[in-house]
Amino acid sequence: MWRDSELMATPMSSPAIRSRKVNDTHRSIEHRVALGKAARSLAPRAAHEEWEASSTRPDPVALLESQAESRVQELVPIRYGRMLVSPFTFFRGAARIMASDLSTLPRSGFDVQACGDAHLSNFGVFASAERSLVFDLNDFDETLPGPWEWDVKRLAASLAIAGRDRGFSDKERADVVLDGVTGYRTEMVKLAGMSDLDVWYARMDISKVLDDLGEELGLTGQKGSDKTMSKVKARADKQLAKARTRDSMQALEKLTEVVDGDHRFVSDPPLIVPIEELVPERDSALLMEELQDLLRSYGRTLQSDRRHLLSQFRFVGIARKVVGVGSVGTRAWVLLMVGSDGSPLLLQAKEAQESVLAEFVGKSDHSNQGERVVAGQHLMQASSDIFLGWDQVKGLDGVQRDFYVRQLRDWKGSAETDVMIPRGMGIYGRLCGWTLARAHARSGDRIAIAAYLGSGKSFDHAIGSFAEFYADQNERDYDTLKKAVADGRIVVKAGL
Repeated sequence: MWRDSELMATPMSSPAIRSRKVNDTHRSIEHRVALGKAARSLAPRAAHEEWEASSTRPDPVALLESQAESRVQELVPIRYGRMLVSPFTFFRGAARIMASDLSTLPRSGFDVQACGDAHLSNFGVFASAERSLVFDLNDFDETLPGPWEWDVKRLAASLAIAGRDRGFSDKERADVVLDGVTGYRTEMVKLAGMSDLDVWYARMDISKVLDDLGEELGLTGQKGSDKTMSKVKARADKQLAKARTRDSMQALEKLTEVVDGDHRFVSDPPLIVPIEELVPERDSALLMEELQDLLRSYGRTLQSDRRHLLSQFRFVGIARKVVGVGSVGTRAWVLLMVGSDGSPLLLQAKEAQESVLAEFVGKSDHSNQGERVVAGQHLMQASSDIFLGWDQVKGLDGVQRDFYVRQLRDWKGSAETDVMIPRGMGIYGRLCGWTLARAHARSGDRIAIAAYLGSGKSFDHAIGSFAEFYADQNERDYDTLKKAVADGRIVVKAGL
């Protein structure tokens, strides 16, 4: 297989690979095109097709257990419970496993700021600083400079696995994955012909995109319109309207209650636990004082105007909150702030551990993992949360840990993959492919990558085949985790 062939690309630490980093964009366009085409000899596009686990492949459960060592132990069983809901939820939590697998495969040698976990549920809508609804990547816990192919393969595999979860036929899944990968390739080629500034300013206004797609698909309500797809678009419009209601006020109503005239976090252990229930009253008061210092320290990582805005809010309370699937067990806190006019602001402070990519591409240049996340997010996103910042905090156990901070909700919304029809998932995959290409083009050599990809579908079909092979592997790993539960190797808390 390609993993053992002479066509395997040079390891990421090699000078041959490092020489192709971002500063190569100062070379002539002709030279960058030549580099891209030459990379086809190093890693032929057809080489991306195969996947076969080697005899030395690490035990997937052992990889998950190693991640669990640094997490809140009482929450780890919840992580396993959420991963065991389906092969797709397992995949969502298996970024570490896939990073290990991807490190053995061919790559062209062009670095970008990689997401590290670009599955289809890590894309969504949220508010830009200008208060428009944009579609973009929304999870950067694993971001690090690395191969662009790894993000594309994780996205493609997630589309195949989600398609299986929905019961799509082989052809339907193949079409969905092809839509996503072709979307990436064609958008990268388009971006290669744009100026640096135009690439930087590019963003996806999701309302406009859906309107454009509506015209393309005949969803205008006129005679002859596709009724099934019209329902899909109506559902998407409804989801966008719902996203606009997901803000701090909505979170306040859901996560707090009024006690003696003041808002206090509700108690719903283990999913949300107010600080008062985690530590003695005396320690809680001391911790609240330390948090005031934290907010001032975190504020210094914001732009000056946003730091001023943050100063208008006073700190009220904090609670531990369980979030996500793969993130469960990392320390995550939600902070309640109240403005001078009584308006709420809910911030999330989430622990940032070392990226799952670091073992294979090298450690981050940032000593603070929270700063790594924030820097990567700013580089990949067209518009980031105005309160996105980082800090280092001493935990309840006295250990210093890195965190990044952002708004808990700001018009956030995500696609309902569990109700998608094949054509709808294909359109969604295309949006994700476009978005990922734009994110990569901001940091990597878009001209060389576009030249490598070419105008044909050789790469697209190769990734389509890979996605199915890896979906098979994901199911085997899912079964391995289920067996570990049956054997008593790991403990699971389901339904949380």
